[in-house]
Amino acid sequence: MKKSFCLFCANYLPNLGGVERYVYNLSKQLIALGHDVTVVTSNVFDLPSYEVDENGIEIYRMPCHNFMKGRYPILKKNAEFKELDTKLCQKHFDLVVINARFYIHSLYAAKFAERNNIKCITIEHGSTHLSVDNKILDLVVAQVEHFVTMLLKKRCSDYYAVSKAAGKWSEHFGIKSKGTLYNAIDLEGVKAAAEKKVYDYRKEYNIPENATVITFTGRLLKIKGVYELLDAFKDINRDDLYLFYAGDGPEMDGLKAKSNDRVVFLGQIDFEHVISLLKASDIYCLPSVSEGMSTSVLEAIATHTFVITTYNGGARELITSEEYGIITKGNTVNETKAAIEKAMETSCRNKACNNAYQRLVDGFTWQKTAENLISLVK
Repeated sequence: MKKSFCLFCANYLPNLGGVERYVYNLSKQLIALGHDVTVVTSNVFDLPSYEVDENGIEIYRMPCHNFMKGRYPILKKNAEFKELDTKLCQKHFDLVVINARFYIHSLYAAKFAERNNIKCITIEHGSTHLSVDNKILDLVVAQVEHFVTMLLKKRCSDYYAVSKAAGKWSEHFGIKSKGTLYNAIDLEGVKAAAEKKVYDYRKEYNIPENATVITFTGRLLKIKGVYELLDAFKDINRDDLYLFYAGDGPEMDGLKAKSNDRVVFLGQIDFEHVISLLKASDIYCLPSVSEGMSTSVLEAIATHTFVITTYNGGARELITSEEYGIITKGNTVNETKAAIEKAMETSCRNKACNNAYQRLVDGFTWQKTAENLISLVK
């Protein structure tokens, strides 16, 4: 029987964060399985307040203030907001899904579900507090996060997570996760993008065939370990080693100032170019302080790229031993450097890539996640 899902997320495409891509891919899969999906987000990019995309996803964009440069949008409850809210209340939904618990947008979602007597769940996407790379402001942000979560718990009692690690983090807020709705990967989409070969990065940047390419994809933020990666790369100091950064963010200029001629900054690139870059890479490295279940790690594994990442997140549920990749305890320069050197020397890198890929196929696809979500309605 067809069901109707309403997915709330404070930010959405064209922003390319992990939560945004989670909501988009889950929505596509639910529609592919014959269900209806509405996404309610914030109008950070001044786009139409309502549209239906090429996949059939209905999108409502609520007016907002772009606090923290759009990273933390706050809803404007003006006439346009009330008009969109009225239209949403006229629709029938079987389940409201709140993505990330610490936004004002999430409180609105919970109130919306309560007003319309709709079952509601919240999905945890992180494994540490939201950070703005400022110690004093981070303390303030953490207090806001605790306060918003306290209010949300009064209206929503069912919590899930994109990984077991994210579920464990929920306990910090007195929340017991009821299960895991894994972040996943569209393997057919990755395969199609790989076959297009939109760009040959090794050829365009004159990288020798026997050289080793390390890649980082994602927002250039301190919490992602971008400086630790650069310093580890420079410490290894080998002429046959190259480093690519694909992504944009506040640390771009700082990284460029410390880099050398074997470090390439691509800026933000689209999905097909990301897949082409990963296919041209030997190692994907994400020495992050915090991740729920990194989409970038899943994309790397889907392209048979060897993964190095930290214990700080859900990747350890996929990379369970060195037969699948390398998980470091922390993200220090020395730990990152040792992991890269080990990956370069190992004769089992291809075997680990194949093992990780098979584990990805077995448990981290959007169909499995969508089916688990649908079962909550049933």
